[in-house]
Amino acid sequence: MTTLFYRNFRLLILAILIIVVWGISSFFTLPRLEDPELTSRVAVITTFWPGADAERVETLITEKIEEELSEIEEIKNYDSTSRAGSSIIDIELLDSVEEINADTVWLRIREQLNQVDNQLPADASKPRLEELKVKAYAMITALTWEQDTEPNYAILTRLSELLKDELLALPGTEKIAQFGNPKEEISVEIDAAQLASIGLTSQQLSAQIEQSDAKVSSGQFRGQNNDLFLEVDSDLDSLERIRNIPISFSNQGKFARLGDIAEVRKTIAKPPNDLALINGRPASALAVFVESDYQIDIWAKSAEAAIEKFRKQLGKGLKVDIIFNQSNYIETRLKSLILNLIMSGILVFGITVFLMGWKSAIVVGLALPLSSCMVLGMMKFLNVPLNQMSITGLIVALGLLIDTAIIVVDEVSKNIVSGLKPEIAINKAINHLFMPLTASTLTTALAFLPIVLMPGPSGEFVGGIGISVILAVISSLLLSLTIGSGLAGKLYKTDRHYYSQNSKQKWWKTGFTNSYLTEVYQVSLRSIFSIPWLGVLLGLILPITGLIQVSTLPEQFFPQVDRDQLQIELELPALTSIKKTENTAIEVRNLMLKHPEIEELQWFLGRSSPRYYYNLVSNKQQYSNYAQGFLQLNLIANSEFVNELQTEVDTRFPEAQILIQKLEQGPPFYAPVEMRIYGPNLKRLQELGQQARSLLVQVPNVTHTRDTLSEIRPQLQLQVNEEELRLAGLDRASLSQQLETSLEGNLGGSIIEDTEELPVRVRVSNSQRGDVSKITSLDLQSTSSSLNQNSFNSTNTIPLSALAAVELKPEFSVIKRRNGRRINSVQGFIAAGVLPSQVLQGWQQQLNDSNFELPSGYWLEFAGESEQQGNAEANLFSTVPLVFLLATSILVLSLNSFRATAIIGIVAICAIGLGFFSIWLFSYPFGFTSLIGTFGLVGIAINDSVVVLAAILEDPEAFTGNRRAVRQVVMGSTRHVVATTLTTMIGFVPLLVQGGSFWPPLAVAIAGGVGGATLVALYLVPCCYLLLANFGRSNKE
Repeated sequence: MTTLFYRNFRLLILAILIIVVWGISSFFTLPRLEDPELTSRVAVITTFWPGADAERVETLITEKIEEELSEIEEIKNYDSTSRAGSSIIDIELLDSVEEINADTVWLRIREQLNQVDNQLPADASKPRLEELKVKAYAMITALTWEQDTEPNYAILTRLSELLKDELLALPGTEKIAQFGNPKEEISVEIDAAQLASIGLTSQQLSAQIEQSDAKVSSGQFRGQNNDLFLEVDSDLDSLERIRNIPISFSNQGKFARLGDIAEVRKTIAKPPNDLALINGRPASALAVFVESDYQIDIWAKSAEAAIEKFRKQLGKGLKVDIIFNQSNYIETRLKSLILNLIMSGILVFGITVFLMGWKSAIVVGLALPLSSCMVLGMMKFLNVPLNQMSITGLIVALGLLIDTAIIVVDEVSKNIVSGLKPEIAINKAINHLFMPLTASTLTTALAFLPIVLMPGPSGEFVGGIGISVILAVISSLLLSLTIGSGLAGKLYKTDRHYYSQNSKQKWWKTGFTNSYLTEVYQVSLRSIFSIPWLGVLLGLILPITGLIQVSTLPEQFFPQVDRDQLQIELELPALTSIKKTENTAIEVRNLMLKHPEIEELQWFLGRSSPRYYYNLVSNKQQYSNYAQGFLQLNLIANSEFVNELQTEVDTRFPEAQILIQKLEQGPPFYAPVEMRIYGPNLKRLQELGQQARSLLVQVPNVTHTRDTLSEIRPQLQLQVNEEELRLAGLDRASLSQQLETSLEGNLGGSIIEDTEELPVRVRVSNSQRGDVSKITSLDLQSTSSSLNQNSFNSTNTIPLSALAAVELKPEFSVIKRRNGRRINSVQGFIAAGVLPSQVLQGWQQQLNDSNFELPSGYWLEFAGESEQQGNAEANLFSTVPLVFLLATSILVLSLNSFRATAIIGIVAICAIGLGFFSIWLFSYPFGFTSLIGTFGLVGIAINDSVVVLAAILEDPEAFTGNRRAVRQVVMGSTRHVVATTLTTMIGFVPLLVQGGSFWPPLAVAIAGGVGGATLVALYLVPCCYLLLANFGRSNKE
């Protein structure tokens, strides 16, 4: 069976062809994404209550919803933000909630929200739960207004809807979100004094308008032969129809046309909740999600064709642009994979030719594409998409794919050239190598298994690396023991007596040899093996150095992204109107475009921007003082450039907080450095937050700071004379209701245009509600029955100024809570290129030096990057004990020795130390990618040691501890050990050269560690065995 592929050449060729076709077809059909899609464990609950201040929102909405959420045990955390007029609650589920269970949890939360809806204020909106997909939009396109006149949002919105329908019809489109689409409405602007003079309130007027809108069934005519629907011809279907509505204003049957007492026109809701500025122009943007099992680059081509067709139909003064296209980044990654595969193949082939000869190089070189094709095929079978992590896993695996092939080919060739027949040589090689290669492959797979089994978003993010590597090493083992050994037998069958007939071999056929270097190497082995304890001590120097120095390395969770985009946020004081925010955003854009490196700045006002990168925090809605967007560059921005931009905007716009940051990898967080202070009293929390913030400002490289309770929002408060109010036939509730409906408007019916329903809103004009004196002069209508409430008597009005005095009162702009407890979140934003861990250490030192203490009942915790890193590392290590036990069992069973397994355990510890030493030597920070690299290094590093140790155990003389025999075994294993080491290290060259700032720590940890592990396999392992063998023999004696 072991020689089946050697004996049946047709089977060998067919197997190769099947694997190649399987891999190529899988490559062209696998789903393609830029980044892994994470399970939707995050959602936002939004509830709006116009007119309510932050404390009322907290008490009457947020707390009631939180009580219901506390009953859902799958919820990990919930963070609430209570602002004037809105409650926003961010929910995060436990890491243990899998994708198949998440929908059930969200359904239960919706049921809880339905129950709490009846407990909320009557005029508050229904709580709305929106699950947030933790992935980037595939494409963002925008329809812009190119004329110099005021934008006609009616045209933009209608055309945007048409384009949305076109894109939704494309195969693969999952969902489309709209940005910068102010809602259209029919505005009925009233003169409050005129309306009061005829004895009406805005609420009564809107009720009469609604009564004229009969969009209800009017029964049916049912005859013997036909059934016909009856309909009252009274729909509001045009502005003229609304203007002609008769309004009753007297108990004596008097009427007036609505158009005579109010101005009726079609407009957008003012102020709009959100806007978009695309290329500096007003716009309506569409952000498109593509189904996860679809190839985004293929979908993007059809989307581009649809948009081009739509563009040709646009009139003058309108333009449609694609401002973000994820497929561009996907194509770059795929090209990188192919280029790396070619580069690695060439380098591997060259090194193998040099070290082992051209025949071995053919087999080893063929193993690389075959293993890659087999991995792609299994990825298709397991439905693992091509994305940043799985592609990186393939690149990581390039150096590991050929290790077993090198060992098998080397063993088969040695057996054949020693005079054995090919079949016998193959059979002997496989019988000798099967157990150690299987053991080393399984231990390598187990080393990457914690990455695959790691729960939570971090595990889902990096899990593709582990899956790709595990599939790669298993594929390599299967191919090496079957196709590789058979092909090696075919190529070397003519070389059975080559060594005996040729005293001088050609390096290109047998590999490079040098008698001088061989002699030096033998002398070094002889010297070290004569004093094995010295060899052990020398072998431990570098690993111990690495284990000591790792504590001095700065920590970094995930490096920043090397990308031609920067994220930008703009935040103005809480009372800022969206118009002021828009003007500031335009000024910032004009300033940014002075830099030739910046192609464009796209702004989204009043809410978070579309998620153009998978981990952006998108939790802001209806924030008139806020804007978020991205800078599109023509290069990869370095830290110096980002810091230059940050300094420029800080100097130019001191009244605003503008953050320009590089994109981050990994799970999202609100700020790189953050402290949460818990406590019951808002003023005390505010004081403590200001103290902590003042210390944070003093830390070097901190560019901006925030604390959630620092901003006080002024509020106009009416001091009401209760007795006068009662005498006027009013109460506080009716007073508030009349003011609300007059200033913010009351809905009365709607009209339908095409497929759009436009509500009719009755309110005073913008000029009236924008003037405090005009507001206080508003005439109020009595609602008391004793004052003839329904008589439409114009004498029952009284100005607001006669009942209340207006005062300016400060209030908290925002109240934040976490898991039902009030908090003050102090956040720090840092200069680009600076590690958050260093800033956090500086802040903690400042806190200690100033004796910062919290009173009883208050406590704090640090969040930001450090919290996410702690969670990720805890999840990574959660499966390590089980994996360690499995790896130990495999080694014990394969080596049939507890002592030999203990030696491999020493090698694993040395590998960890060598990985740390490499990171320290090259001055990289110690982060999550470094940790993943170290995990992988353990599995890779012990491979050669397992093979060397298995060879020692199999040799009868070496097994007894004979130094000469051990030296001969090591000499015989050196060629393939060196070859596998060099090919593995070369496999990481692409990540070192093209990996930006994200992958070099992982590449350095593995490549540098493998280099050191070679010395461990060739020197330390034999010395440890000699010590144990001699110790066992002395005990027996």
